[in-house]
Amino acid sequence: MAKGSTLDRIFVLELVRVTEAAAVAAAALIGRGDEKAADAAAVEAMRKALGQLNMNGAVVIGEGERDEAPMLYIGEKVGSGDGADLDIALDPLEGTTITAKAGPNALAVIALAEKGNLLNAPDVYMDKIAVGGGYAPGIVDLDRTPAENITAVANAKGVSPGDIMVCILDRPRHADLIKAVREVGARIMLIGDGDVAGVIATTDPSTGVDMYMGSGGAPEGVLAAAALRCIGGQIQGRLLFRNDDEKGRARRLGITDLSRKYTTEEMAKGDVIFAATGVTNGSLLEGVHYLPGGKKYTTSSVVMRSRTRTVRWVKGEHAVGKA
Repeated sequence: MAKGSTLDRIFVLELVRVTEAAAVAAAALIGRGDEKAADAAAVEAMRKALGQLNMNGAVVIGEGERDEAPMLYIGEKVGSGDGADLDIALDPLEGTTITAKAGPNALAVIALAEKGNLLNAPDVYMDKIAVGGGYAPGIVDLDRTPAENITAVANAKGVSPGDIMVCILDRPRHADLIKAVREVGARIMLIGDGDVAGVIATTDPSTGVDMYMGSGGAPEGVLAAAALRCIGGQIQGRLLFRNDDEKGRARRLGITDLSRKYTTEEMAKGDVIFAATGVTNGSLLEGVHYLPGGKKYTTSSVVMRSRTRTVRWVKGEHAVGKA
């Protein structure tokens, strides 16, 4: 066990087993047009795998509140009940629509941290802005205009705003944002779903993505922050509320400042482990693939730890029907 942390190294690889289980279960439903079935399969598989870990885990980012989700709901206890008290943020299938339509970048994702170190965010929207590593702290800010943020990143890179690529979810609500980004001359990569992968793409030069902007799920924002804590980068998030019910859900989770801007470290602090396995092929990971004959399949995963800044890429080959 690392000094100053309750996270044992064993969790690094054990978390890969958890995301692998969810990804394989969801992969059986790729392209079948049933989002709910794919999500349910991933949730059940991840819940079973988590139950085998020696920890006293609590879900702080999950499938919704207790009355909305039968398992992996916010507040649910998972693990053996022994060992360290840990917080868990998870999305057994980040990209349900992607999976149903056989699109790119569907993932099974999870983050683990010591108790109290992951933001217990309600399942509401979050306004986000993110960049990869290597920039001065605070280079981007939600309270600045898109033009100001893009220009700041361009200046730091020594390029023009026209050389900056911004990743944005393709949603009608982003029409004004897209217009503002185009007006400054920047390029846009529109994605249908999968904003955890979209944020992580800012850390990988091969994707061509420099920034992420726009609103998406708050749970995905916390998961993305956990990943950036491990591999470098910055994200800011601010919760967005559509009605009083959503505000009430935030208050029940202990959030009193509803307009607060959260930094990377405020969403995921301390020692954090993040793991993801590809369900479908994407810019970050390959999906689950069955080998000729159908008796074996491969998985592609990544697991990271903030304390050591270690990133491991895990390629697995599995026999069908074997754990």
